[in-house]
This record gives sequence, structure tokens and C-alpha cells, in this order.
Amino acid sequence: MMNFKEELKKKAALVEEALERYLPPPDAYPPLIHHAMRYSVLGGGKRLRPALVMAGAEAVGGNAADVLPAACAVELIHTYSLVHDDLPAMDNDDYRRGRLTNHKVYGEAAAILAGDALLTLAFELLANNDRARPENIVRVIREAAAAAGTMGLIGGQVVDTFSAGKEIDESTLEYIHRHKTGALYRFSVRAGAMLAGAQEEQLASLTAYAEHLGLAFQIKDDILDVEGDEKKIGKPVGSDVRNRKSTYPSLFGMEYSRKKARQAVEMAKAALQPFGGEADFLRMLAQFVIDRDF
Repeated sequence: MMNFKEELKKKAALVEEALERYLPPPDAYPPLIHHAMRYSVLGGGKRLRPALVMAGAEAVGGNAADVLPAACAVELIHTYSLVHDDLPAMDNDDYRRGRLTNHKVYGEAAAILAGDALLTLAFELLANNDRARPENIVRVIREAAAAAGTMGLIGGQVVDTFSAGKEIDESTLEYIHRHKTGALYRFSVRAGAMLAGAQEEQLASLTAYAEHLGLAFQIKDDILDVEGDEKKIGKPVGSDVRNRKSTYPSLFGMEYSRKKARQAVEMAKAALQPFGGEADFLRMLAQFVIDRDF
């Protein structure tokens, strides 16, 4: 039986090595921007999204190494969103992944530009998946733009930011989670599968899996923001309360939040019924998402 933690560690190591290779060297001119980019990207992280890209490819018979550029691209998009999310105009956070946030080290201007540069580099990497069919590469690039744009991540961030201090209902909260977090999870699984030549019915099952997984992940994040260990999660707890943001625990309490997360995970696993052992990593990842303490 697969050892999930070892497999996740293996995938993370592949990603770390590739990120080091794909990022501009720190001494390339102008060095300030490249230092800022590398600071946030190489500063730790669970690497779950790139692992999903690789696992999506494997689930449909592909090779994880063949989709490494796309896996790294997803991590760059995710990191750019964190750098911008931490800015004073957004969440105004001082720590991320146990270290000072980018703008606290390099200043706001450099942090904004570093985020822009990471997003731009991500699309270059997506275009460089030369082991995939050209039409699949184009499809993945198009979906990346949608996932990161106003119908995805940015849309979720906008509703999240401008809902602070206001009463919202569960449908609005779920919209925030499914877009701000879920859109990139959805894209991650789909990108790996599409680059590996997935059939449409396989893609539909993996899409349903990713949507439920993303919701479970964000609800668990909300829970950890209330009761997590700051040393493990890498940032102070209670930031949602300080920023007056609505979360599942604040709206519905911890018991309902845990129940909702468990339901989402079970639905994610159920979506993988058409797959056999090739999707075991995805099944274990779903359970890991709600069992984690960081």
C-alpha cells in the first residue's frame, strides 16, 4: 500500500528541484526582484497544488515528471496570490510560512512586482510543457487564465476583501472558498490530467474531486485560524478575526465546520470511484486535508 507521506515528500522534492531550476538566478539583473521572487517561492510550503498536478497526470496514466513545468507554474500562481494577499491593502499580514512576509523584507513596491513577475513566469512555464500535445497545452493555458482571473481566484479575493465586516450568508462564503481557493485546486488536477491526455469522462470525475477537495481545504484553514498552532501553520492565528472576515467557524461554529469539511472530503473520494489504484494518492490527499494540523 502506498505510503502517502513518503509519496508527498517525493513529489515535493521534485518540485523544489524544478523551482530552483526555473526561477531566475538571484544574481541576474536586477537582483532585487529575483531575490524577492525566490524568497517567497523557496520559503517552504506544503506543495499540495503541484502535487495535485502530478497526481492528476498519474491518475490517467501519465508521468509526473512530464508535467513538472505545469506543477511549478501552479506553485508560482499560488505564491503570487499569497504575496499580494499579505500586502497592507489586503490582509496586512506580517508572517507567512513562519517567516516575515515579502513586503516586510523587500518593501511594498518590490512585493507587488515580485507577485506580478511570478504570475508572468507561470504562463511561460505552462507554455513549455513540450511533452504534451500542443492543443492540450493551449487548453491548459486558457484554463489557467480563467482560474487565476475574475471568474476564479481574483473574483474570490474581491468578494472576500470587500465582505470584511459585513454579514454574509453561506452561499457567499462558499463562493469565496470555491473561487479564492477552490479554483486553483480545480485547475491543478485538471491541468495534469489534460496534459497527460485525459478522456473527458475522466476529467469530469477529477474536476468534481478537486472542487470538493478545495472546499474542504479552505474550511480546514478556517478552523486552524481559530485553534491552530502558530508554529505549525507558520503565521499568527486569529488573522480572520482581526480582518473582520466571515469564516465557517465564525458563522456556523466549529462542530458544523468540521462536519461540512468531512462531507466535502467524502464527496471528493466518491468522485474517484471510476478510478482504481492509480488514484490512491488523490484519495489519501483528501483525508490528509482535514487531518492536518498545519
